[in-house]
Amino acid sequence: MKLLLKAVTIASTIVATPVLAQTWTLAPEGSHLAYGSIKKNTVGEVNSFSKLSGQVSQDGKAEIEIDLSSVETNIDIRNQRMIEYVFRKAGTASLTAQFDMSEVSALSVGEATTVDAEAQLSLAGAEVGFDAEMFVARLSETSVMVSTNDMIFISTEDAGVDAGVDKLMQLADLPGITRTVPVTARFIFNLDDKKVEAAPVAETTVLAAAVEGDVKAGKKVFRKCSACHKLDADRHTVGPSLHGIFGAKAGQADGFRYSDPLQQSEIVWTPETMAAFLTDPKGTVPGNKMQFPGLKKEADIANVIAYLQAETQG
Repeated sequence: MKLLLKAVTIASTIVATPVLAQTWTLAPEGSHLAYGSIKKNTVGEVNSFSKLSGQVSQDGKAEIEIDLSSVETNIDIRNQRMIEYVFRKAGTASLTAQFDMSEVSALSVGEATTVDAEAQLSLAGAEVGFDAEMFVARLSETSVMVSTNDMIFISTEDAGVDAGVDKLMQLADLPGITRTVPVTARFIFNLDDKKVEAAPVAETTVLAAAVEGDVKAGKKVFRKCSACHKLDADRHTVGPSLHGIFGAKAGQADGFRYSDPLQQSEIVWTPETMAAFLTDPKGTVPGNKMQFPGLKKEADIANVIAYLQAETQG
């Protein structure tokens, strides 16, 4: 669900250019929001929502609503349990975003691009911020499609629905349901007023956002890590929190159960030791529990380290 807001953010940046300074409305018939889950370690399922609504305003404000009662799991009793226990009869989830218009240049019909976006999901009292890379295509003068460029993973803890998932496991007598949820989305936005404003002569070019260097690039790389690692202090999930990691001794953060090899490694995390570990986690510390195979591009390693240095210290 978090993904939806990101999509809206991107559409917003497109439609709010000087050529397209009008309100755009989400077309439910062409839009699709789905998420997956795995139970008993081997059974995968895809669920979706059939009722979506919202719009993107002239000033770049995106507002979307998901009708939670429209959840479709293909089993009626499971739909009811999702509504009652996971969504806690909330009715709707709201997605809002305010974007930076300089992120995206105006697209001509038939053109497409990928952009980053940030957004916020509000679900039954929980507020969740997230970011994602989105694919944006201009279908016509009055229609834009926004979709996820890669699969997005959402933590059930972040969304505040862990207790509901526990209840589903109890009711269905299941040994487990995954707590990291993959999400995909496709959204179509149509122009309300089909009169498209004329572009000011020689003033319509929107410059691409300034490159922010390695930290910005590293934020994108970190998406590969975010399903298991958080940056908040003492917030451990599948993996340990990375807050304050540089200068710390490996395997020693309070509250997380590390493997013996990592605890005994004597590694102190510096940019150099982090680079070696990210290149080959299993080879650097044989027997550690980290399942990620490592990053293969030197630029990705350098960028994600720059991002971690900027975001995890202090």
